[in-house]
Amino acid sequence: MRNRLMRPTKGAGGTGHLRLAGALAAAGVLLAGCGGSSMFGSAPDEGSPPSITDRFGQLFGSKSHGVGEVQAADGTEPDCPVVKIRAGASTYAVALPDKQPVGSDLRYQATITRTARDCTRSGGQITARIGIQGRVISGPAGTPATVEIPLRVAVVQGGVQERTIATKVYRTTVSMTESNVPFSLVGEDLVYSSPPGATSDSFIFYIGFDPQALTPEPPARSARKK
Repeated sequence: MRNRLMRPTKGAGGTGHLRLAGALAAAGVLLAGCGGSSMFGSAPDEGSPPSITDRFGQLFGSKSHGVGEVQAADGTEPDCPVVKIRAGASTYAVALPDKQPVGSDLRYQATITRTARDCTRSGGQITARIGIQGRVISGPAGTPATVEIPLRVAVVQGGVQERTIATKVYRTTVSMTESNVPFSLVGEDLVYSSPPGATSDSFIFYIGFDPQALTPEPPARSARKK
C-alpha cells in the first residue's frame, strides 16, 4: 500500500474516480463551512456518552486548525510546537490486492482535515495531546465494513538536519456505514524531554498516515544452540 494522489483514468475507472473526487471536494466544502464551535465544540445529548468528535471539542475547544490554515506558534504555550503534516503522508489510499490505488482498483481513501494540540510541562518533561480529524471516502472497488487508519506523530527538531526527538503510532478503526465517514483521534501520551528555551521554537509536531505501522513485526529469531 502506498500513499498516492489520485490520477484521472479512462473508462469506468475514471468515472469512479470522478465520483470519489467529487465526494472529497464536497467533504472539504462541508468542513470549511463548519466553525470550530459547531463541529468540534458541540455538546453531546443528555444522558449519552460523548462521541469522539465531542471529546475532540471538549479537549481542544477552538484551538483546532484546518489543513492549509496558517498556524502560528501559540504565545501562551511557548513549549507547544505547531502541527504540520509530513510531506507525502497527507493521504492514505488502499487498493485491491496487488493493485495500485487509482481508478477502479481503489477501495478507499483517507485524508486529514483538521489538527489540534496542547501541551503540559512537568519538570523537564512535556506531555502533548495531539488531535487529528479526517474523512474516509469509499472507492469504486468496494470498501470493507471497517477500515483501520494508521497515523504517526513525531516531535522533530527542525534545522539543516532534522532530528527526531520522539515518535508514536496511533490507530483508529472506522466503521464504513456510509460512503463518506469522518474519523477523529486524540493521542494523549506523547512525552518528551523539554528542549532548552533557546531552541523550543524550532520544534515541530509532524503527523501523517503510516501504512507500515499496520505491518506486523517479524517474530524474533530464537538463538541457536551451540
